[in-house]
Amino acid sequence: MLYLAWRNLVQSKTQFLLGVGGVTLALLLMLALDALLTGSEDDLTAYIIQSGADVLVAQDGVQNMHMAASAITWRDLRLASHARGVISASPILYTTTVVETGRGDVLSYIIGFDPTERLGGPRRLLTGTTELQEKEALIDVAVARSQDLGLGDTIELFGEEFVIVGLTQGLTNIINSVTFIRLEDFADLRGDNAVSYALLQVQSGVDPNEVATAISARNDDVTALSQADFAREERQIIKDMSVEVLNLMNTSGLLIGLAVTGLTLYTSVLSKRREYGVLKAIGAKNRHLYAVVVAQTILSMGLGLGFALTLIRGMGVALPWLVPGVNLALVWPSVLRVLLAMLLIGIISALVPAWQVARLDPAQVFKG
Repeated sequence: MLYLAWRNLVQSKTQFLLGVGGVTLALLLMLALDALLTGSEDDLTAYIIQSGADVLVAQDGVQNMHMAASAITWRDLRLASHARGVISASPILYTTTVVETGRGDVLSYIIGFDPTERLGGPRRLLTGTTELQEKEALIDVAVARSQDLGLGDTIELFGEEFVIVGLTQGLTNIINSVTFIRLEDFADLRGDNAVSYALLQVQSGVDPNEVATAISARNDDVTALSQADFAREERQIIKDMSVEVLNLMNTSGLLIGLAVTGLTLYTSVLSKRREYGVLKAIGAKNRHLYAVVVAQTILSMGLGLGFALTLIRGMGVALPWLVPGVNLALVWPSVLRVLLAMLLIGIISALVPAWQVARLDPAQVFKG
């Protein structure tokens, strides 16, 4: 049956290209939108994931960074650093503002960190140095490329000029980027002595959730969360705000893709009406007819999936270079979800015309 389904599928090159091509485009639409949504979420939490912190300590009630303001005291940081299992506590200052490049304005997280501390600075430096001096800054390579900037150029933050001495990687997303300056420069510009967040590193084998719970219980003025919990809260805020449009696009793409798949497979089977009539005429049972149709559908979707995944991999490499801050991240649960939905719709769409043919007398099929 599989061989017969394959011969039936490739009998006409034009129909083969149209059938498999339609399935490929439908899968590409659904998977690309899903990959864009996942990639956007990954990019928006990149600093948290890359920070190296096992536990993040913020002002009481603050559980994320995006669109949030947090202020804790140095005493709060010291209390957190004395918790059992903590081996380092690094302060950072944080705000969201516009970076003026001379060629345009770029919305950015501004992170003030201490270069002598273990945590807080970028983990992926493409070029330059993280040993910042006064009025020096690090920007992401995607911003540098889009704004035609390089090492030694200047940007303006809070009305002050900073010299670019390093380029980070992977910290630009569809909403903003991340810019790093010295903690001292940030504190001087802001004019107070508070800390935004404390990034804690814990001993190997110690549960970060237990450390976070102990810190929160010991100090009512702070909220401590493990990196995983903090990133999850950040993702949820982003889903509730910035990425809602992408969710709508993703759902619309899924529905359109399923409709295209159903129509493509329906017409593909219907175009073989005469061939299925011949099968009935030579004694094929209805179950054999249905088996061939299902096999042909699975072959079409398998080829379409292979082509779609290849195209998405190529897009994932090319797109960040063409559109800085846009990333595709394809995860197998999404592929499986889309594939199962398409299999269900595809098989139903293919069996409907097969059922119609199965009810007809072969002579009537030949007349049609």
